[in-house]
Amino acid sequence: MHANPQPHFSTADGHAFHWHDTGAKFLKAELDAIAATQSSIRLEHYIFRASAVGERFRDAMTDAARRGVQVTLILDDVGCWGLPRSYFSGLMALGAKVIWFNPVRWRFWAFRDHRKLLVVDDAQAFIGGCNIAPEYAGDGVSEGWRDGGISVTGPVVKHLIESFESQAGIAGNKIWQVHKKKGRSGWMKAGEDVSVLLTRPGLHQGVFQRALRGDLLHAQDVCITMAYFLPVGRVKKMLLRAARFARSFRLLLPGKSDVPLIQVAARALYGGFQRRGAQIHEYQPQVLHAKVLIVDDIVYIGSANLDPRSLSINFEIMLRIRSAALAQRARSTFERDLRHSRRVRMGSWKKPSGWWQRIKQKLARFIFTRLDLGVAQFFVQKTEAGTRRTGGHHRPMH
Repeated sequence: MHANPQPHFSTADGHAFHWHDTGAKFLKAELDAIAATQSSIRLEHYIFRASAVGERFRDAMTDAARRGVQVTLILDDVGCWGLPRSYFSGLMALGAKVIWFNPVRWRFWAFRDHRKLLVVDDAQAFIGGCNIAPEYAGDGVSEGWRDGGISVTGPVVKHLIESFESQAGIAGNKIWQVHKKKGRSGWMKAGEDVSVLLTRPGLHQGVFQRALRGDLLHAQDVCITMAYFLPVGRVKKMLLRAARFARSFRLLLPGKSDVPLIQVAARALYGGFQRRGAQIHEYQPQVLHAKVLIVDDIVYIGSANLDPRSLSINFEIMLRIRSAALAQRARSTFERDLRHSRRVRMGSWKKPSGWWQRIKQKLARFIFTRLDLGVAQFFVQKTEAGTRRTGGHHRPMH
């Protein structure tokens, strides 16, 4: 593999990590890994955009396929909207597989594969918030969105491969068949220090929430960098409790967002968190898209936001890593980002100014916490009820 300039961390259970604190560094590390691949590439992404960045990935995978490397892609059908099916024709002619996740049907369009995962040679995996598109290929300050990720070797890789293959198996019109896999709680422990946390649509999910709730219970130092912050229900309660009892509870949220309406809804929560002792900062130079939580010596990183869609509707993937050294490195990135942020004054978002702002705030909260979630839960209920009626054998979707 190519040498990686980022700091190296390891855990006692046999894992090694590299921390990539910008989108440009993360995408370059992925491209370097693809260029050095000898046997297999598994790439799963929500967005893959026809662009200079997309061409670099496509060309690197095409070169690998010419070397005899087996290439498999899982791409979300909605996230890659507008990407021609012919975009990968040269790659497919060399034997690569391109799988389109959950092709759009009116009943199930909402359930998307929001995961970002690359596994090379069954040995190294990359997980983070970056899609394959130009806005992720910058430093998050002078250009490009603020994002990044982590690469890992060790026992967890086999669990990530298993998760990838499971996604490939249900990608067409079989997304509900994942319910029938017994023993798959979504919490895959690769050792004492590293776990994979998988979320999917359903009424009885919550491994990410469950893990986070346990870690927050006695947390003293919490740093959360979150692109879309709109916790509801039990997730909101556990975060508010942690803000009250932790020695330090800091939120880094977008000052600029690619979804302005969700930012309007998120700001309505600021007062409640500030009254319980939370510090809130908004990142200023570029759009903030990272999803990283640091709870004492535990780091969560991956594709999931703290919002209803990530927690209840999308397919998402997170790593939970216990490592004091990695947590320290992640905090240094957090502190660096704070230097490019503005602290939100207490009470500045307590009351929206003007009738139009009040309407926008209420509308935003309704859309993201009621409408979107409600529609998705309606179809989940119908599907799970149908599965129970047919004895666990789900009828084909048309």
